[in-house]
Amino acid sequence: MKNLNILLLGSGGRECAIAWKLASSPRCEHLYIAPGNPGTATYGTNLPVKPMDFEAVERAVRDNNVDIVVVGNEDPLVGGIYDVLTAKGITVFGPSRAAAALEGSKDFAKEFMARHSIPTAAHLTVTADTVAEGDRFLASLQAPYVLKADGLAAGKGVLIINDLEQAQKSSREMLAGQFGAASARVVIEEFLSGIECSVFVITDGNSGYRILPVAKDYKRVGEGDTGLNTGGMGAVSPVPFADDTFMAKVEERIIRPTIDGLRAEGLVYRGFIFLGLINVGGEPKVIEYNVRMGDPETEVVMPRLTSDLVDLIEAAAAGNLGDVPAQHSEQAAATVIAVSGGYPESYPKGKAITGNLQPSQSHIFHAGTAMDAAGQLVTAGGRVLAVTSMADTLQEAVNKSYTSLAEIHFDGMYYRRDIGKDVLK
Repeated sequence: MKNLNILLLGSGGRECAIAWKLASSPRCEHLYIAPGNPGTATYGTNLPVKPMDFEAVERAVRDNNVDIVVVGNEDPLVGGIYDVLTAKGITVFGPSRAAAALEGSKDFAKEFMARHSIPTAAHLTVTADTVAEGDRFLASLQAPYVLKADGLAAGKGVLIINDLEQAQKSSREMLAGQFGAASARVVIEEFLSGIECSVFVITDGNSGYRILPVAKDYKRVGEGDTGLNTGGMGAVSPVPFADDTFMAKVEERIIRPTIDGLRAEGLVYRGFIFLGLINVGGEPKVIEYNVRMGDPETEVVMPRLTSDLVDLIEAAAAGNLGDVPAQHSEQAAATVIAVSGGYPESYPKGKAITGNLQPSQSHIFHAGTAMDAAGQLVTAGGRVLAVTSMADTLQEAVNKSYTSLAEIHFDGMYYRRDIGKDVLK
């Protein structure tokens, strides 16, 4: 097997963790990241290319003799980068545009699950013309009420509302453009009560798949899961309730029907599948599909993966996972995200980041960072750094991450101090 030149698209904490894992492979000849961040620059060469500029991506592939393109975030996938590049003979790890509708359209995902008897919440999709039907469906449900923008809304297109009249009013506001074109259709869902987890699968587009370590993330900005939703304030892996019994149900009822359904419908899918699940009294149900790895879950999944990620990605992109293994460490991993003060609402940028950014007991994955004109590392986003630690127990891993965070500083730095607390009870 020859060594590979790899182009990874993206610039967040997820891509930093994937870059770290790819670069650790003896089969990674050279890693390019577009556009990357100061953290990814330590694992490869950052290129000033925007992932949504498909022509520029193609030029980068040609100029650097890239063997395979790994797409980190969802926008290029939903936009059809797989189709555009593969038509030009370029190997891409990721789903086709049609398959990426699993994330690009919540209505499509719900209908796909219905066609393949995959367990999920009761739902109805409404438009401006069928809003009265939506009112009646909401009235048939128990509070709280879940409203989701059909399209991509940067993780912000979900409302959970306790009052029926307010839910009916909010559905109209969404349809009127609250989330732009993403909410031209709104999916109304039954609220499922339980505890969530994230299951990640690599599939080769045929019958081959591998299940990666399961993770749980923490979305709310405040401790005790309070306050506004964010892109993620931390993650842990493994997840105690996702035991062999639970995962057997997930594989039989969700993973296999998803893989088989994609193939049966002719949807080309060679990439990561992210299953956002909820455990309702021991029974798994799908909350959502994503067509890439999660963030910050990637920051705990990649350190636990002991198999060579390059081998897995190459085999999946070729349509034949064969006997390539996906083994993982028995150790636990915990990630805590350091965010800018004010996030997820408005926050300043350009704050100097100082302290120990290479602690012996943790990985520091860069998310929203940049280098200023003077060469100083500064904040450049809401989620700034992901601090990940491994240990024999989850409690030890969490403790290590907090110890490392105590040695890092920037003005307004905030992080939750209860990551993992709920599953450690």
